Amino acid sequence: MTDPRISEPLARPRAGAGWGWILGYGVLSVLLGCAAFVWPFSATLAATLVVGSFFAAAGAVSIGAGVFGRGHEGRGYQVGFGVLSLLVGLTMVFEPVTGALSLTLMVAVWLAVRGVLELAVGVRMRRRRGWMIALGAINVVLAVVIVATVPFSALTLPGYVLGLSFLFGGVHAIAAGADHRRGAPAFAVG
Repeated sequence: MTDPRISEPLARPRAGAGWGWILGYGVLSVLLGCAAFVWPFSATLAATLVVGSFFAAAGAVSIGAGVFGRGHEGRGYQVGFGVLSLLVGLTMVFEPVTGALSLTLMVAVWLAVRGVLELAVGVRMRRRRGWMIALGAINVVLAVVIVATVPFSALTLPGYVLGLSFLFGGVHAIAAGADHRRGAPAFAVG
């Protein structure tokens, strides 16, 4: 007698296998999301430290690629980009409040530009004009509110965004785990 898992290594796992892990991930994500809402400043600092670490690591690797990578035209670019990324990353790691402020101001600029573009497009639209104009106005107002509430918004906004991401991702994972327990494929698409 042979074990079917050994004779067919690419066989699909039975439906429902591992649903507890998916559910556990979802519960943990919901808890982390709630914690980010309760302690948005701590979540903001944590997010800033993680993003800063990624920037610093990417910068160091880019410098290495530029210095040691022989025979390609972009060596100067690699070193320049690496130095910039390393400096931004180290600033975020060693001055996380400054990093959080930078991230928040970038979100405000993004919202403002997006809102203005949505207003410009909304005025010319034939269908759903009101929706697009309303969306543009909301995004511009959000940008103004963020800028008007700096530094408070800089110290909490990234934490709230992180909280929303974990919360919604966790709820989705809990639903997926429950579906998988009832026999649906775990990560089915299409």
